[in-house]
Formats: sequence, C-alpha cells, structure tokens
Amino acid sequence: MLLSRSSGDHPLPTLRDASLEGWQRRLPPALSLIAGMADVIGYLNFKLFTDHITGNLVVIAALLVRGGPPDLAQILAVPAFILAVAAIWIIAKASERRGRTLSRLLLLLQSLLFGIVLILTVVSKQAANKQDASDIAAPLVAVSAIACQFALLRLTIPEAPSTAVMTGNTTNLVLSLLDTISRGEPLTRGARERLNKTIPALVGFFAGCLTGAFAFSWLGNWAWLFPFVASALAVALG
Repeated sequence: MLLSRSSGDHPLPTLRDASLEGWQRRLPPALSLIAGMADVIGYLNFKLFTDHITGNLVVIAALLVRGGPPDLAQILAVPAFILAVAAIWIIAKASERRGRTLSRLLLLLQSLLFGIVLILTVVSKQAANKQDASDIAAPLVAVSAIACQFALLRLTIPEAPSTAVMTGNTTNLVLSLLDTISRGEPLTRGARERLNKTIPALVGFFAGCLTGAFAFSWLGNWAWLFPFVASALAVALG
C-alpha cells in the first residue's frame, strides 16, 4: 500500500495521483483522434472546418471578395462556436463538477452532439434534394461538438496540448525536439515533457483525419458514427 507522505513531509504519489496522471496523459490523444475525424468528415460533408475558426474566417473572406456570398452555415459557424463555448461554461458552472468528473459529463455531451449530427445528416440525405433546416443545423451542431471539446480541455486539463490546432503543436514539436537533442542550456523549459505530450496529439489527429476520410469515402453521412462512438468510448478514459 502506498503512503501519502514520507518521513520528511514530502508528498509521495498515491494510487489516486497515478490514476489522475494516467487520465491526463491518455485523454488528449483520444480527443485529437476525435477532432481529426470530425474535421475531415465536416469538410467533406459540409465544406466547413468544424475545428478551426481561423479556417472558416479565411473561407468567408475569400468567398466574399472573390467567389460570391458564403454559405449560411459558414457564416453562422463562428457565432455558433462562441455560443457553444459559453453554454459549456454555464453547464460546467451549474454542475459544480471539476476535473475528471466534469470531463466525463462533457464527453457525454460531445457524444450526444455527434449523435445529433449523425441523425440530421442521414435524415437530410434521405429527404428530397433541396436545402432544408437540417443542412444548416447539422454543421452548426458539429461545430458545437468541437467547441465542447475545446472547452473540456481548457477547463479540465489546461496544461495539455491542443487537440485540434496542429500549427501550434507542430511548432512546439520542433522547438522541443531541438532543445532536447541540443547541447548546452535549452531555450525553453520542460522541452522533453512538452515533446512527450505533443507527439501523441499530432499522431492522434492525423490518424483521425485518415480514419474520417476513409469512413466518409465508404459510408458517406454514416461516417459521423465514428466520432459519435469514439466520444462515447472516451468517457472511459475521462
């Protein structure tokens, strides 16, 4: 049995501490996998980046200047993301949960949102070939699901690398790698630890992108089943 303190009053790791550390290490790569799937499927399905406010702003600006008016879902994606993050904050505040218990609640919510996207896209495909409310609602719900993931990460594991913004992660990877292998004093602190966190996030996101692309190629709108199931399974990690 592990003791909580040593004779020198320095805390020793407990089984609970080890469990928390394992959860914080396992969950971000799983979320990256989900984000990669959602981003690719969302782009192929809606021509919209579910993970990236930056990308959607670029598309909107380009279409406004050179290609005519953007799609309504593209315009609404940015405010939808903002409102979803605010809603997650309210839910977290009202639930009075923190850390791991909050992450489980938000993972369930993310899974529910992906389930709604699946239903809306499948129903829309079976309907007549004309735009209806589900064609706008589905991408906005997908954006909200990813907003839930961003908020989950910042509220429960704020020191974790991003699960969807790979530009920053790639920068961290290169700088951390160079600091780790170089001689002399490193330019950044905690380079090896940051490297160990960043690599799984990058690998998870790319694996999710490949999985999402294959899933949409084979299954069409039913590909949303993948992030839905993955989010539900991630509850066990959270």
